[in-house]
Amino acid sequence: MSAARVRIGELSRRVGVRAELLRAWESRYGLLRPARSAGGFRLYSAEDEERVRAMLEHLAEGYSAAEAARLALARPLSVGAAAGPSDVELEVGQRALAVALDTYDDAGANAALDRLLAAFGLDTVLAEVVLPYLHELGERWSREEASVAQEHFASNVLRGRLLGLARGWGQGTGPRALLACAPRELHDLPLVIFGLALRARGWRVTFLGPDTPVETVADAAHALDPGLIVLSGSSPDVLADVSQGVRRLAARWPVALAGAGATQALARQTGARLLADDPVVA
Repeated sequence: MSAARVRIGELSRRVGVRAELLRAWESRYGLLRPARSAGGFRLYSAEDEERVRAMLEHLAEGYSAAEAARLALARPLSVGAAAGPSDVELEVGQRALAVALDTYDDAGANAALDRLLAAFGLDTVLAEVVLPYLHELGERWSREEASVAQEHFASNVLRGRLLGLARGWGQGTGPRALLACAPRELHDLPLVIFGLALRARGWRVTFLGPDTPVETVADAAHALDPGLIVLSGSSPDVLADVSQGVRRLAARWPVALAGAGATQALARQTGARLLADDPVVA
């Protein structure tokens, strides 16, 4: 059975090593041997995690990085590292969640999420399960193959579960991110997902939710002095309508535009940065 696969952010959290350093060990020494997801993302196994832990042990013994990597690669893997949830199990979990959400099965959806989170970690579940499902559901809705009721039910189940995971995301000592959907923007799930990804990387998150006037964002920014403001919009119009307000915000704080409505042209016009399509890696 293939080893459990997680994104580099989850691997970093588990082993206590910065993602940048893990990437360096992968490229310089071949310490990590990731597989590629269907979306092209690197996914790391329990064997990768064991090799990182072995390298840390050898570094603590005084070996150079190159020597520690050589010793870690030469060490036999434990039986436990070779066993774990497989990529097939990820696909099974994806299907179970999709079926439950499509058939209004709240309990089934939460049970599927429980299993996925326990096996694969938050980053992988968000990037490989939740976001693809939401994209696919939106495509089916546009083709009239999914109903408005199904879309609302699925969104509300996922929102409730993700906001449950977000409890306490404003606490801590890291930099603060202020997140809000632009006026008239009601789709806040991608922004919730981005907030969870930020929290996993040490940020404190203040979430203002959907349909937020820019003046409200400015009031919160004056009170909090955030290290980052993120405004999300699913169409260019909702962000273009507040471009002047965004420009004023960007003159004082770092501002990023997110969502399908965020464009490079609008980012240049307002002095904001453009976030990547995938909120987990943005």
